[in-house]
Amino acid sequence: MRNLIALPLLGGAVILQSTIVSRISLLSGYADLILVILAAWALQEQVTSAWLWALVAGLFTSFVTHLPWPVVFFGYFACVWIAHRLTRRIWQAPIAAMFGVTFLGTVTMHLISYLVLLLLGHRLPIGDVIGWITIPSLLLNMILAVPVFVWIRDLAGWAYPPTEVV
Repeated sequence: MRNLIALPLLGGAVILQSTIVSRISLLSGYADLILVILAAWALQEQVTSAWLWALVAGLFTSFVTHLPWPVVFFGYFACVWIAHRLTRRIWQAPIAAMFGVTFLGTVTMHLISYLVLLLLGHRLPIGDVIGWITIPSLLLNMILAVPVFVWIRDLAGWAYPPTEVV
């Protein structure tokens, strides 16, 4: 039952991403709400379904994006993998881990997207991509990171209540 909350939450987040969040841009970059939600969910220590959430998010997002679907899946799975690796290293500073996962996840997603677009024949100058798209997207994702982390932490506490030992 705990895993079922992924469907309405990520479905609503994809709708919010495609209707409102993608309209808020800085230069040519925009925030990736789904990536930030996945990062926050994967950083919760009681959560065991982060990989499933990445799969659901990839499925939902692949319907509304112009990128090839493997880009979305690899990017989201990479974000969850990074979060799992960082929780072992920075477990006492969850906000620092959230910023780290958001930063690395955004850079990874943009790198994968850039490489796939190069393979498809789109010649984009790397300096322009970094300056006009990646850095503004990083800034917007970092702005979203703290409120999304707090919200997802509360949601994870509701979905995975602590067990009382009597």
